Amino acid sequence: MKDIYIKKQLPTASKVLDTYWKFACERQNIFFKRISRKSVLTNDEILIKHKFTNAYRASDRVSQYLIKNVIRYHNQNHEDTLFRILLFKLFNKISTWELLESELGDLTWREYSFDKYNNILLEAMKAKEAIYSGAYIMASGKSYFGYQKKHENHLRLLEHIVKSGFLTKLQGAKSMEDVFHLLLSFPTIGTFLAYQYTIDLNYSELINFSEMDFVYPGPGAKDGIKKCFTNFGDYTESDIIRYVTDIQYEEFDRLGVTFCDLWGRSLQLIDCQNLFCETDKYARVAHPEITGISNRMRIKQIYSKNYSDIEYYYPPKWGINHKIPLSDGKTNKNNLITSRSM
Repeated sequence: MKDIYIKKQLPTASKVLDTYWKFACERQNIFFKRISRKSVLTNDEILIKHKFTNAYRASDRVSQYLIKNVIRYHNQNHEDTLFRILLFKLFNKISTWELLESELGDLTWREYSFDKYNNILLEAMKAKEAIYSGAYIMASGKSYFGYQKKHENHLRLLEHIVKSGFLTKLQGAKSMEDVFHLLLSFPTIGTFLAYQYTIDLNYSELINFSEMDFVYPGPGAKDGIKKCFTNFGDYTESDIIRYVTDIQYEEFDRLGVTFCDLWGRSLQLIDCQNLFCETDKYARVAHPEITGISNRMRIKQIYSKNYSDIEYYYPPKWGINHKIPLSDGKTNKNNLITSRSM
C-alpha cells in the first residue's frame, strides 16, 4: 500500500466488496475458459443470464477491435492514428467502422471528406441501421455545431479536434491527467468520455503512460463504490479505486480465491474502475437490498452468445503478447490467440 494512504482514515467496506473481488475472479475465469473452449464457462446464474464486460477493459470485443484493426503500430502516420481512434470511438460500433471502410477503403485524415462520410451514415440511418453503440450516450453537440443529426455534429467535432493542434499538445502531455484535461477542453466531451478516450489513445504509440497513472470514476463506478463501501473515510472515489487496485492480491488472499491475471499484468486503475461499474450491476441481483446512487434495480442487458472469433492482441508496449498461449500450450508466433467471445 502506498504511503499516501497510511495517513488517511480508511474507507469502511460493506459485504459487496467481497462480491467485487469474487466477481473479478469469476469473470476472468470465464475469459480463460472460453479461450480453452470449455463447454461450461460458469455456474453463476447471474453471469449466465446477464451481459458483463471482462475484468480487463482491453479484453473486451470493442477494445480488441480498436487495438488490432484501428490503431496502427510502428511507422504509422500519427495524425491518421489520432483521426482513426477518435472516429472509431465517436460511434464505438464495429459495424459502423466496417461500413465506412467498405465504402471508402482506408480511413485516413488525408482522404477524409465530411460529405462522403455524412452521406454514408445518412443512408445507413435511412435503412434503420444503428450507427452508435448503446454502451454510453454521446451528447448531440447541436448547440455547438448546429446540425440536426447527431453524427453530423460529431464529424465536425472530429474535424475540430484534429485541426486544433491537439496532436502536438497530446504528444507534449506530461501525464495521463494532462491528456484527460486536454480532451475536456473540447465541446460535448465530458469527464466520462475524456477518461475513456484517454485510455484508448494510450493503447497507441501516440502516448505512453502507465494505466496506474490516473483514474477518474464514471457514474456506474460511483454507484458500485457506494455499494462496496458504507463510509469513504478520508478518501475520494478516485482514492478508493487506487486503494483497491493497490491491495488486490491481499484481498484475493483474504478471500481464499485465485485470480488469474492477464499473463502477468495485474488489474490496473481503469480495470478496477470498470469492475466497480460491473459490480454495481451484479449487486442489483445479488444484493438488491443495497442501493447505489442511481437506485437502479434491474440489469438491462441479457447475455447472448457471440459466435465470431476474437484473436487476442494487446498493445505491444505491455510486453505480454508473446506470453499468450494457444490451446495446445504452445505460443503463437504471431502473438494472436483465437477464441469465441462471451
